[in-house]
Amino acid sequence: MTDSNDDKSLAANSFEQTDTFAKSIITNDAFHKLNWNQASLNLSQQGKAFVLITIIGVTGSTPRNSGTKMVVSQHNHFDTIGGGHLEYKAIKQAKKLLDANKDSQSIEHFQLGSQLGQCCGGNASILFECFAANTIHIAVFGAGHVGQALIPMLAGLPCHVTWVDNRESQFPDNCEQYANVTKLITDDPAAEVAAMPSNTLNVVMTHNHQLDFDISLAILKRNDFHYLGLIASDTKWRRFQQRYKHREIQQSLVERMNCPIGLEQVVGKIPMEVAISIAGQLIESYQTLLPNQEITSEQPDNKQIQNKNKGVSWKDVKQLLSKQESAQSSEQSTGPMNNINFAIHSKNRAEDLAVMRDETILESELFESKLLEDGLFKKGSGK
Repeated sequence: MTDSNDDKSLAANSFEQTDTFAKSIITNDAFHKLNWNQASLNLSQQGKAFVLITIIGVTGSTPRNSGTKMVVSQHNHFDTIGGGHLEYKAIKQAKKLLDANKDSQSIEHFQLGSQLGQCCGGNASILFECFAANTIHIAVFGAGHVGQALIPMLAGLPCHVTWVDNRESQFPDNCEQYANVTKLITDDPAAEVAAMPSNTLNVVMTHNHQLDFDISLAILKRNDFHYLGLIASDTKWRRFQQRYKHREIQQSLVERMNCPIGLEQVVGKIPMEVAISIAGQLIESYQTLLPNQEITSEQPDNKQIQNKNKGVSWKDVKQLLSKQESAQSSEQSTGPMNNINFAIHSKNRAEDLAVMRDETILESELFESKLLEDGLFKKGSGK
């Protein structure tokens, strides 16, 4: 929630700040380019962090109505919830969430008059939904049969993929349809290793053994990879290990490699079988890179992943409702109010029980249930 001392000092000269802030957002080119819907889609496809801000309830006079949205990213903001000090505080809160880079949801209540010094003087409840940046990067070296089977699977995962090969003809025509896949055609695939971010998951499976060695050697020399998988026969793997040793590569680094590549449990040699095995191993490997997740100490052997973030609690919602009711009672003369609507689900209705039991729902049963609820009918009475 906002700091009270900070709010008071800001409210004292809020009109001057509001004018300055309004001018700054109007001159921001990105403010005019996309609406919140387009911006959230683009940022999500690019794997960049953003916060979706939604006004979920208002009382009294406010700049915008309930349901108004805007998006805030690390360097830009899109659409508006009305400008002024309210938007300034909302963007400030969104920046804090972006700095934390964790998926989260929170609700905050703002009193525009007493807290923010805005002349409209109403109240607004705002939902902040933070979507953390996607930090998983996979580099696939090789566009052969296994690569072509693997890429569609990776395209549906929360990751960025750089697909590298020196043969343009090997890439399928529909490669551009994958929003998180970048096709890279280069005469020197091994040189592209230097451009990959740290903690990259590397899959090496080109059409040439020497090229496989050059790429894997460059990755080992960087010594900052998260995963390195190599397609190789037993003979090829033994030769590569000898060559790494001659190049003075630490044995501990070589031992981190996954060769043969893929999960042992997934057997088979056809391209799709191999691709599924590799995809499974990549998914297993990148779990520790996902935001909001940590390895629990209860089961260290299994490295069980637990998500501790539980979003907005019912306690927070009740506090928000309490504030809303208070605002209603104090501002009834200001006109119609636009509030948050909540419904508590009941498990006792006939249709709910029927669905849980996978039974056919009869209209007569629903009608009887309604009469029972209203106290107009007693079970077994016949009337």
